[in-house]
Amino acid sequence: MVDVVIIGGGPGGYEAGLVASQLGGRVTIVENKGLGGSAVLTDVVPSKSLIAASEVMEKVRGAEALGLRATQGGTLQENVAVDMAAVNDRVLRLASAQSGDIAKRLETEGVRLIKGTGRLDGTEHVVVTAEDGAEERLDADIILVSTGARPRELPDAMPDGERILNWTQMYNLTEPPKRLIVVGSGVTGAEFASAYNALGVDVVLVSSRRQVLPSQDDDAARVLQEVFEATGMTILSESRANSARRTEDGVIVGLQDGREIEGSHVLMAVGAIPNTEDLGLAEAGIEVSESGHIVVDKVSRTSARGVYAAGDCTGVFALASVAAMQGRIAMWHALGDAVSPLNLRSISSNVFTAPEIATVGVGQAEIDAGLVAARTVVMPLRSNARAKMQSLRDGFIKVFCLPTTGIVIGGVIVAPQASELIYPLAMAVNSKITVDEAAQSFTVYPSLSGSIAEASRRLHTGGVDESLY
Repeated sequence: MVDVVIIGGGPGGYEAGLVASQLGGRVTIVENKGLGGSAVLTDVVPSKSLIAASEVMEKVRGAEALGLRATQGGTLQENVAVDMAAVNDRVLRLASAQSGDIAKRLETEGVRLIKGTGRLDGTEHVVVTAEDGAEERLDADIILVSTGARPRELPDAMPDGERILNWTQMYNLTEPPKRLIVVGSGVTGAEFASAYNALGVDVVLVSSRRQVLPSQDDDAARVLQEVFEATGMTILSESRANSARRTEDGVIVGLQDGREIEGSHVLMAVGAIPNTEDLGLAEAGIEVSESGHIVVDKVSRTSARGVYAAGDCTGVFALASVAAMQGRIAMWHALGDAVSPLNLRSISSNVFTAPEIATVGVGQAEIDAGLVAARTVVMPLRSNARAKMQSLRDGFIKVFCLPTTGIVIGGVIVAPQASELIYPLAMAVNSKITVDEAAQSFTVYPSLSGSIAEASRRLHTGGVDESLY
């Protein structure tokens, strides 16, 4: 019997535990907060549950374009109130229930769960400190470190959980903020800014870059910024916040250029720090990067024999789906099962804003830089029949293929439910499907996915770049 000890019960940890148990390992997971980790308890599940409420308000806001009117006077949006306490109560209940479901599944599969913290004692033992301070030394033939990451904090803007908040604390709110300042225009900042904007909150987004979402497709980010501004959000571009302090009934955020922004609350979304301190990594001979991330290869191995790592603590790709796959790959490899190395080209990612931005495979920046030769077609959302019926105008579907073979190598979708629409493109990229093969598949008429087939048909004859506007 092979002893497998996993430190951290997030997606990387619990998925690894399920695979290791399936392959006959004797598995122990050490987790100090709750199964599912931050992805389930304070990050992905809660934030997307909040966004679900904001999506309904987004539909309400656009309902009048479809001919729907309020019966009591005023607009439909004015007749729908946001009960922040109820929204966040539901969010937290869902997170807790999901964590409980994961724990039950692991226990059913025979995985031992210990609530506490773990640290490596060399490469063959893990020392566990339980909640009551008691220590236990576990034998380990295989160790997986999956300890995640936490919000980065600025010294002069430390969260207090009431007015100055990090993203784990946003679910404490019982009333909608009167004016929410969001510092940081990356994925987390953009998603919360979008959600609260849709819920009717006055939002100020402080962005250190020229445009929101600097790591995303430039065309997609431009569309989103224009939507944000058109719906009343204030965006302070090329502005960097360096402080936040409380006032009697709000906050003041200081910018590097001396300006000060007043609001009722501020969300500090300025990145994440890997949880890799006090784990005994250096003593075990495990390489860590300058940023504190554990260095791993494409099968999740660290520099120490028998020790693997997965998830945000590795800095490979901060997605729950990637963490889960890293954990599975680690166990498949460690326990001798068939395994394919992690392929970053096949990863789908999504930004849950309104509209959503989904991407897969090669990106526009690589093509523009001459790193990849590709043909491109962009189909504006407004040209799609189903989009017209739903009064959708902001967005597009972009497809990239190789010039000679026509193999689909990437794509970008900016649309409501882009997270669902990206799947056909993800399958095409992963299976090396050509645009001709994609074009010959039937799509429902009318449907947003029809634009993917239309883009493929246009790429058959060389492709035509459509104007986004």
